[in-house]
Amino acid sequence: MPSPSSPTVLRRQLGAELRRIRDHARRTVADVAGELGWSESKLSRIETAHTGIRKLDLERLLRTYGCDDRTRSRLDAVAVRARQRAWWEAYGDVLPDAYETYIGFEAEAVSIATYQAQLVPGLLQTAEYANAVMRAFLDDRSDVIEQRVQVRMARQAVLTRDPSPQLSVILDEAVLRRPIGGPKVFRRQLLRLIEASGRPTVTILVLPFSIGAHRALDGSFVLLDFAQKSDPALAYSEGMTGGVFRHRPDDVAGYRATFEALRRRALSSEKSITLIEALARVDGSPE
Repeated sequence: MPSPSSPTVLRRQLGAELRRIRDHARRTVADVAGELGWSESKLSRIETAHTGIRKLDLERLLRTYGCDDRTRSRLDAVAVRARQRAWWEAYGDVLPDAYETYIGFEAEAVSIATYQAQLVPGLLQTAEYANAVMRAFLDDRSDVIEQRVQVRMARQAVLTRDPSPQLSVILDEAVLRRPIGGPKVFRRQLLRLIEASGRPTVTILVLPFSIGAHRALDGSFVLLDFAQKSDPALAYSEGMTGGVFRHRPDDVAGYRATFEALRRRALSSEKSITLIEALARVDGSPE
């Protein structure tokens, strides 16, 4: 197995390997969980990387599968690395579980493609804009808001790493018409988008109101691709009760087809930035 830096990706690789071993042994989740005295959801969450696995639980599981010493040693080494703390885990008390997991995947992605229906994506938000967004959700919980903004700003380091991921963003025009944080804060956010578009690894397109109905009316989503073949692409979407990951190839393919359909109907990169520049001049005066 490769050894990327993100514990989240390592947990995913470990879970996938455990699932392959179980399938090879022709055992069901219910069968194995029952033998170990676990709930089925516990084993499923380990296999899908929604949770880690303790050392003793891993040893029991591998004994149940009859794994040889070499396999047990190899998977134990992966599990040790997967249990290491990443920087974002220091904020675990203020982050939803799915979001924390998403950050781990995002940190290892080589390509990030996102359609955003309501908000500028977190990787391109200014701190002021992010603060205003958080306050809409969290009211006056200033301590939590401050920490979540810090996390959002820290996530943006992926755009300056070497090599940096390819970031492809499609913004619904509504994102550019909603002055979150007030005119001045929002103008600075628009200028941030213009600045980001100058990066060779960043593409920003606008999906105009004029196209009418489209394939993503259900809402925003993110597609993440990884360098290793052992780490298949995944799709992520957020809702009022938390984020949802889609791992099945057919599901991911559906999101990818939707993104490409939106790309074909969006304004060109040049026209998109021209529109953002025009909107940045409308309400704000030079500051």
